[in-house]
Amino acid sequence: MLTLTNPAVEAIRTLITQPGLPSETGLRIAPEEADTGSLTLSVSDGPQIGDEVIEAEGVRVFVQSDAAVMLDDKALDAEVDDQGVTFRLGMQPE
Repeated sequence: MLTLTNPAVEAIRTLITQPGLPSETGLRIAPEEADTGSLTLSVSDGPQIGDEVIEAEGVRVFVQSDAAVMLDDKALDAEVDDQGVTFRLGMQPE
C-alpha cells in the first residue's frame, strides 16, 4: 500500500483545507487517460467507486484501483517551494 511521508502529509493538508472545500476532500491519484504509464494528481471531493482510501494524520488520499497496483511498494513525498508543491514517488523504506 502507498505510504505518505511527513512532508507529503503537510502538503496535502495545505491543498485540501482551502476555504470552501468539503471536509471529505482528499488528493486523488489515477492513471493518465492516455495510458502512458503516467499518473495524475488532483484534489477530489471524495473517493470514487473502487478507490483505495489511504488516511494519514488527518489527510486522505484516494488511489484509483489501476494506480494502486503500481503504487503498492511506493512512498509519496513532497517538496514545497515558492513555485508550489512538487510530489515525488520513491520506494518505501525497509
